[in-house]
Amino acid sequence: MSDGIEAAAELFKALSSPARLRILSALISRSSDVGSLADTTELSQPLVSQHLRTLRLAGIVQVERIGRNAVYSLHDEHIAHIVGDAVSHVREAEAG
Repeated sequence: MSDGIEAAAELFKALSSPARLRILSALISRSSDVGSLADTTELSQPLVSQHLRTLRLAGIVQVERIGRNAVYSLHDEHIAHIVGDAVSHVREAEAG
């Protein structure tokens, strides 16, 4: 029986990129397509696509096809809390 530690480590590994955290922060407020995420995060579309693939394979984001567009969203609200708490923790630590 798994205690979830290995899976949690894989989750944190997928979250270990600043670019991925920027993408997830953008997705907390609304679902978006690759182009919108590229504009919001100021990353190139190919780079955003690459990171979204990693996040999707890790089960962190999901994709829905709407016509010809792929719209990405967080898989569940736990991710929003994890990212938000991590950013808050760092800001508080930096503030001293």
